[in-house]
Parts: sequence; C-alpha cells; structure tokens
Amino acid sequence: MTALDHVVINTLRNMDAASACFAALGFTLTPRGHHSLGSINHLMMTGGAYLELVGVPEEGLQRQEVLDSPYGVNGLVLRSDNADATFARLTEAGFPALAPGIFSRPVTIDGQTLDARFRTVRFSPETFSGGRVYFCEHLTPELVWRKEWLTHPNGFCGIDRFMIETPNAEADAGRYAAAFESRVQQFSAGWRVPLDDAEIKIIERAKSRFATVELVFENLDEIERRAGLLTDTVWQRRGAREATLALPAFDLNLTCRSSR
Repeated sequence: MTALDHVVINTLRNMDAASACFAALGFTLTPRGHHSLGSINHLMMTGGAYLELVGVPEEGLQRQEVLDSPYGVNGLVLRSDNADATFARLTEAGFPALAPGIFSRPVTIDGQTLDARFRTVRFSPETFSGGRVYFCEHLTPELVWRKEWLTHPNGFCGIDRFMIETPNAEADAGRYAAAFESRVQQFSAGWRVPLDDAEIKIIERAKSRFATVELVFENLDEIERRAGLLTDTVWQRRGAREATLALPAFDLNLTCRSSR
C-alpha cells in the first residue's frame, strides 16, 4: 500500500504573504527553496508526510504547471521508492503515466550548499480531476527530513486525511485505489481509500476539487490562540478535538485535529 509523501498548497505569486501567514500560525517553515523547474517552496515537515507551499518567483523561469493551477490545496503526492518501478507498474495498469522526470533545489546545511534531488512520476492532466496527483522519489531524503525542521510551535505533527469532492465518487475512488495499490471502502458519506499512513476520502459533489486536508496537532490550544490574533483567518471549533481553519486569501480550508 502506498504512503502519502506530501500535500501541496499553491500560493501562485503570493508566496511572501502565505509563508508569513503560516509562520504566524506557528508552523516551522524550511528556508525558501528554488526548484530547477522554475518554482519556489517552503516545507512544513513532520516525521512522515509534510505540507508544501509552492509558488513561482517574481523573475526568471516560472513553472507553467503551477501557474495553470488554482490557489489552495492542489497537489496530492504519493511516495515512491523507485520512480522507474512506479512508472512501469502504472503503465502496466493502464494509467497514462509520464516517464520519470528529475529536478532539484539547493539546500544550505551548516554553511554548505547541496542539491536536494527528486524523481517524479506524473500523469496527463485529465487522469485525475480536482488537482495534481503524482509520485515522488526522494534521492536525498537527508536534506528534507532534518531534525531542526520537525518541531513546530503550534504542535503540528502529522497529516492523516485528504478529502476529494467529485461528481463521480465511486468511479474515481476505484481509480485512486488502483493507482495507489489500495482498495475502496464505502462509508456513510462516500468512499475511503486507505494509504499506508493516511487515508483519502472521496465524496459526491457537483464540482471536482481537492476540498481539505486534515492536519494533526499535539493539541489545538496554540494554533487556536495564534489564529485568533490574525485578521485574515477564520477558526471554528467542531468539538473538543477538531476545528476548521479557513484562509480566504489563499482559497484554503484546513481541518485541524488534536492527537489527544
């Protein structure tokens, strides 16, 4: 069964405001990265799956794939141990997978600049509705999962659910399950596709979109306090252990859950 690697939040040309907002909410952001593809990023790491803010630089090469995508939760990225094997498996299963591509970004560690390198397997745009789906093989994981980036003032510690809305929930659930070497489970509101360390929920709606991602915190006290200090956030409790966090400026809705 495939593991979740990371979830992408598209900030387009508004990275400065987005990174400032997430820092004010108590997330530890990695230093700004500059991809060889023409995009920029910040990561919010956990010991497993992580959040990525992605955008384009003000000048120079600008990644068209990012510019063509909307604000908000836009990328669902699965982990691959071997991009060539993942590509072969998907092709044999009948998916229109694209041949593995490689890209990098410089990372400075203890004064030394090294290249974090990645290989990805993507799909033609019409394969999955609602957003971008791809597999990522980390060639240099030691430059991504760094101890100094794994703790957050707000207690962020994991990602355990990804919600997709689509007019064809049952069929799409089967497609996701086949691509991710998983299975489909029905529940009261739709369909569930388990991953190795998380799950995807797919529900019937008129329009296709990546609706929300569920973030896990040690508790919700600190992020609730910080959200209350910001004028451009909407925090709503949904019981003792769950809340929603809306960031309208980035067309973003997050679900926040306490681990205890």
